[in-house]
Amino acid sequence: MKDIVSQDDIQVLVNSFYDKVKTSEIGFFFEEIAKVNWEKHLPKMYIFWESVLFATVKFDGNPMGAHFPINEIIPMEKKHFEAWLQLWKETVDENFFGEMAESAKNKAENIAKLMSFKMETETKLKAK
Repeated sequence: MKDIVSQDDIQVLVNSFYDKVKTSEIGFFFEEIAKVNWEKHLPKMYIFWESVLFATVKFDGNPMGAHFPINEIIPMEKKHFEAWLQLWKETVDENFFGEMAESAKNKAENIAKLMSFKMETETKLKAK
């Protein structure tokens, strides 16, 4: 196996990952709640992960802002982010090996922790 070194590698990773997500325990967030348009979403994710891993492309989206409306419909809990992270790490390990692959897993772990914290905090604030 090789490391993540190109845009093509990111596309393989993102496509493989979301193929798993769609049929996983968290797939309903994407398919039923957010009703994701995959033709639009996947290219955004390519740019996002290229930005995160290679610092070469400026991602101009707002990942946190995109998740709050979903969280209002059905709270996104720690277990959901853990499932997301497990799928991500599994997908990385199935396709890549090396320094950038490890970085992709570490960065995803940080993202999952932050998103989980923010969604949980938002849910608690709304409950008050």
